[in-house]
Amino acid sequence: MTHDYRAELNDEQYEAVTSIEGPVLIIAGAGSGKTRVITFRMAYMLDSGINQSQILALTFTNKAAREMEARVKELTGKKLQMLTVSTFHAFGVRILREDIDKLGWRENFSIYDDVDRNQLIKDTGRELGFTADALDVYKIGNLFSNIKIGMRTWENSNDMYRKLYEEYQAGLKLYNAVDFDDLIILPLRLFREHPEVLQKYRDRYKYIMVDEFQDTSIQQYQFMHAIADRNVCVVGDDDQSIYSWRGANYENIVMFERDFPGLKEIKLEQNYRSTETILAAANGVIANNTNRKVKALWSGNGSGKPIEIYIPDNETDEADFVAEMIQTIRMNERRSYADFGVLIRANTLSRAIEEAFMEANIPYVMSGGTSFFQRKEIKDVISYLRVIANPDDDINLLRIINTPRRGIGRKTIEEISAVATSQKCSLWTAINAHIAASDSPLGEKMIIELQLFVHFITEHRSTMLSGKDLGAKVKKMVDEIDYWSYLVQEYQKNEKAARYKFLNIDSLINSMTAWEKNPDNFKKSLFDYLNRITLISRDDQEDEEDKGKVNLMTIHASKGLEFPVVFIIGAEDGIIPHARSMEEGGGNVEEERRLFYVAITRARDKLFISSCQKRRKMGGPVECTPSPFIQEIPENLVEYHEPSAPVETDEALDILAAMKAKFSM
Repeated sequence: MTHDYRAELNDEQYEAVTSIEGPVLIIAGAGSGKTRVITFRMAYMLDSGINQSQILALTFTNKAAREMEARVKELTGKKLQMLTVSTFHAFGVRILREDIDKLGWRENFSIYDDVDRNQLIKDTGRELGFTADALDVYKIGNLFSNIKIGMRTWENSNDMYRKLYEEYQAGLKLYNAVDFDDLIILPLRLFREHPEVLQKYRDRYKYIMVDEFQDTSIQQYQFMHAIADRNVCVVGDDDQSIYSWRGANYENIVMFERDFPGLKEIKLEQNYRSTETILAAANGVIANNTNRKVKALWSGNGSGKPIEIYIPDNETDEADFVAEMIQTIRMNERRSYADFGVLIRANTLSRAIEEAFMEANIPYVMSGGTSFFQRKEIKDVISYLRVIANPDDDINLLRIINTPRRGIGRKTIEEISAVATSQKCSLWTAINAHIAASDSPLGEKMIIELQLFVHFITEHRSTMLSGKDLGAKVKKMVDEIDYWSYLVQEYQKNEKAARYKFLNIDSLINSMTAWEKNPDNFKKSLFDYLNRITLISRDDQEDEEDKGKVNLMTIHASKGLEFPVVFIIGAEDGIIPHARSMEEGGGNVEEERRLFYVAITRARDKLFISSCQKRRKMGGPVECTPSPFIQEIPENLVEYHEPSAPVETDEALDILAAMKAKFSM
């Protein structure tokens, strides 16, 4: 279906949508209809006779990619099976699935998340003789990631980890795995070392679009630049660049202007989201940043209510205030709980708010925690079940073959992998070949370990595939591998952590039993269970359950979202701007100000900002001062919130009398 683009877009949006030849830079202010412009632009390309298979649109989250794709399909009324709308990382996976064998991996590689990566670092470190104290896997994982994406280099302060890094890389290759950073780094390597692979993508995609361009890293920029010819459009807002800690390169807009001379720049400044008051506050704050493209958002939505600032005594009062205001506004304005967003700078601020919500029976959802199925102990148990269901599953077999430890180390896995590669068979088949061979290079002791492992899997396979009581059978299996002792060993200094992890496994087993007992559930095999949990991905968990709940989230997690009523809590110096970020960023306050700007521009109708006079830190209450950013909001837009005054006795009696009269009618 064709559209009257002129009628459906404002002038700047129309120009952005119809400029499809040559390089284009669209600076899209908060709430200026960015997703609308991108989806209309794709529809316009298709209307102009461009083949869908030549269009590549890249964005950052699966959710954004799915929403964009759905909106283009809805707009055009076409199925568009050949259109590529993808995250950078998913597109990297697609390239590697086709050509990773050129870099020496086998094609069914697995992708390690942070949990898997940290475990490999821990195991490799132990093999290299690192002490438990020197193995801060979280810190080392961040260092490795920063080395890969070019944010850090090897220097005296971190050189002790260089050998560990090399062995970690070798370990990934041995396990036929890549980590998250490799999804961008390895395609770039493919493009460099195999120009014919790059040429294939340059020939395929003639029109490229990048969303959230201010969040791209140097590598992502190089990735886009390698494939792009001249018809490339990037959309972003330098005022919303808040991910430098994750490798986002603020200078990419400048690089784009340099690498694509003669580009057209279009600014979208009309905001369709917020009231004039909220925008004037946001403009007042962000104008204090020097390193930016000048723009001034404006709104046709009317001036709206003033911004209310509340200065509670401490975090308990702050949390009670938020809970009370949500209940009051909800009743008075007949709003749903989902209309409220409560934004925090750091996860540690959530506890008092969560307690107040529980006490007031306010349903809420917290964004940004680890999903249950992503926890290491849960992944371990499920990997056992996957291998029991399908012993040829190399990925999961590698995960469990030495977890808990059986003495099957790297050397043995290398020998098994060599047979699997030369015979083009699975690792399970290769293990059985070693056991059967009279001349296996593996010693007698190792052959016995492998026989025990094969026997264990085979035995549990015959019981688990034969029908019911899956929960009880899994419990027996967990006891048999003595996972509890493994946890105690892993968390030597912290039995409480080990117990917490073991309770998670208990709760997994209980949920299996409940699933089996559900009378509506007709298919109860191990395969059905595994299919079911494969579909529980983090992106999909939020949807249905969270429709009617208050949204509690970090400011980073709120980017791209909007709520009629927003609370920014903990607006204190040291929290926003955050003391640690200021230290690590060399005192650069501009990114923290952009974060505050993002928080303000999430609000459509009403904004509350609270700043405590005291807040409990480790040792006890500490005096706080309000965030300097509050001072940057123009004074005429702000009202200081007065707590509601106690009702006088006479007034209370009048109210009571009026209520009695009403109900005795």
